[in-house]
Amino acid sequence: MTNRIIGYVRVSTGGQDEALQVDALKRYANEKGKSLVLYIEKVSSRKKRPQLNEALKAMTKGDLFAVYKLDRLARSTKELYSLTEEMKEKEVEFVSISDSFDTTTSTGKAMFGMLAVFAEFERDIISERTRAGLEAAKRRGRTGGRPAIDEKTKRQIRKLFEAGESATDIAKEYGIGRSTIYKILNEEKTAGK
Repeated sequence: MTNRIIGYVRVSTGGQDEALQVDALKRYANEKGKSLVLYIEKVSSRKKRPQLNEALKAMTKGDLFAVYKLDRLARSTKELYSLTEEMKEKEVEFVSISDSFDTTTSTGKAMFGMLAVFAEFERDIISERTRAGLEAAKRRGRTGGRPAIDEKTKRQIRKLFEAGESATDIAKEYGIGRSTIYKILNEEKTAGK
């Protein structure tokens, strides 16, 4: 028996309206006779979704996590499987209203099993493509990674840093990461020991 419904809504841009998703979740909660706790995300970034994190933290055993459509929650089968697996571990059911994906039913549980298979398939495809791309590059004489930084450039970087330039400014000037700057500076320290 579900305690409440945790509803998650995501719109990608400021121009999109969340009303459609909110209304559908409210209707669903009303039909089920459950209270609805809504989390509304207004970001286009895939990585930073603070409202999703809050919604996942709020889940407790017996809750039901609901979204209007699967693509509002995840952008890949792998990500969807990971999130729904987290729900399963917390004994929280999952429903996607438009996609008729409902883990409270036997059909939904079977679909969840298939989701795991597709997530693994997706991982394998990505891995295979990466391997094939690296092999093709190798045959053309290219190797992965960034080109090595020569000693002359490293000396210039050290001099700029010693003269008071910030690692951020040096990194921008040379088109490399700040961590690379610190790595170059640490090379000198470890070489001096």
